[in-house]
Amino acid sequence: MRSFHELLVWQKAHQLTLSVYVASRGFPREELYGLTSQIRRAASSVAANIAEGCGRNGNNEFRRFLEIAMGSASELEYHLLLARDLQMLDDSTHEQLSGSACEVKRMLTAFIQKLKTDANRADRRPRQVDSRKLTAES
Repeated sequence: MRSFHELLVWQKAHQLTLSVYVASRGFPREELYGLTSQIRRAASSVAANIAEGCGRNGNNEFRRFLEIAMGSASELEYHLLLARDLQMLDDSTHEQLSGSACEVKRMLTAFIQKLKTDANRADRRPRQVDSRKLTAES
């Protein structure tokens, strides 16, 4: 089992979530159950899926949760753009948060690719054959 606290990508995603919460405090009250909720859920989902994946068995399951985190990061990117276009976020805040979201996505992409590469290498390794199980018929 991995400790998600030690993963740099989780640390960056967690920091991004904290920043999104701070930035969305200024959103209009009528958006509390709309965009405010959506943007916060998308942000926290990135770090939460990384953490959940760490608690799963095997790299394939872990990779699947990283892919879900990637989807949440893309959703967050859109919500940030929407908040900017609705003038709920200023350009500077949008740029900073969007840049952080893109950084997390790049890190997730690299991590997912590494897990895929590791899985491919493991599949290509020659398998040991137990010669005691071989018969003249096999």
